[in-house]
Amino acid sequence: GGEAALARFAERWAPGLSGSAGPRYLGFVTGGATPASVAGDWLTSAYDQNVSGAAGSWAAALERETVDWLRELFGLGEAHSGAFVTGATMSNTVGLAIAREWLGERLGVDVSRDGLAALGPVDVLSGSPHSSVTKALSVLGIGRNRLRHVPVLAGNREAVDVTQLDTALAELDGRPAIVVANAGTVNTVDFDDLRAIAALKERHDFWLHVDAAFGGFAALSPTYAHLVDGLDAADSVCVDLHKWLNVPYDAAVQFTRRRDLQTRVFHNASPYLGLPTGDPDFLHLTPENSRRLRALPAWFSLLAYGRAGHREIVERNVALAHRLAEGIAALPGLRLSAPVRLNVVCFTLAENPTQERVAAVAEAVSATGEAFLTPTVYDGTPALRAAFSNWRTSQADTDRVLAALDSPPLAHLL
Repeated sequence: GGEAALARFAERWAPGLSGSAGPRYLGFVTGGATPASVAGDWLTSAYDQNVSGAAGSWAAALERETVDWLRELFGLGEAHSGAFVTGATMSNTVGLAIAREWLGERLGVDVSRDGLAALGPVDVLSGSPHSSVTKALSVLGIGRNRLRHVPVLAGNREAVDVTQLDTALAELDGRPAIVVANAGTVNTVDFDDLRAIAALKERHDFWLHVDAAFGGFAALSPTYAHLVDGLDAADSVCVDLHKWLNVPYDAAVQFTRRRDLQTRVFHNASPYLGLPTGDPDFLHLTPENSRRLRALPAWFSLLAYGRAGHREIVERNVALAHRLAEGIAALPGLRLSAPVRLNVVCFTLAENPTQERVAAVAEAVSATGEAFLTPTVYDGTPALRAAFSNWRTSQADTDRVLAALDSPPLAHLL
């Protein structure tokens, strides 16, 4: 029975689950879950809607409304349409699948019908792409090795050098390509100059996909909105919602200007489902036919807290990241790997930062029970990341993280 199953779960599995919803879980880029979004998630399970189409339910209309709210939140114009997907990896995959179809359009090939072999080699250019981009290229049959890393700006940066990108595009001799721009890199939250990249379209033929998985939320703050200036010029955009929107896993959204190409890729022709219309059902827009009502937790959170509430979360998280960075810079055994540009603190050991020693620090911090950090490698040097994206994180939490880094159990490691 259910009661016995709950007791078994509490005994066998619950103690080993992470505190990822908590305010001092600073690993990866992990949001919590606001009370309103949790209520929405409970109702999502209780109503158990399959948001494949509009027939028999208002669920699809609710998703469309939520997508429109998010589009406005991120400063995208009405030319962009979107849909909910599982996360940034799938959002990037959908965007690049549409880009693949656009390449076929430019070269006179119907990729969705004739396959990638009819298209030939694809050129994908990016400065500091997330690993999910190469995963998407593998899934889409484009190939991981088709990603060309363009040099980034000098001076401890991860943003692409637009002049170098211009040169790389010119070398393609007019062949259309895909450019993946980054609005918030994982290690240091660096931003490509989206406006300058979009301006290159005056001379080169390329699809502009922007990975704004969590950096897109800079649009909520007047102080940081300039970082995503030009986002609306993208042909496709990825934004992850279980990060800084603080809704439960899993939830992300993808946007594109070319819903017609999106439908060509993902449509599911069947007598009982019907062909896509001018306003296609969601089963014609994403890889899934059966789709959970992921929009409902986001709908609840947006309605409950509004733009102002989510702006406060973003700005508080950024301020706390700067506070932690100041404290780390004052510790003799640690040093910052890069300046804090938004909500991630990247730092390492002041001396001998080997992978083993850095991993030992992360494990020691976790063992204190005070915080959770994740290792990374930045500019060839092993480092640690502290990513602030939880709505509950406070100044007191940040001070406790700093105290854990300065605690006696870590003294022999620093």
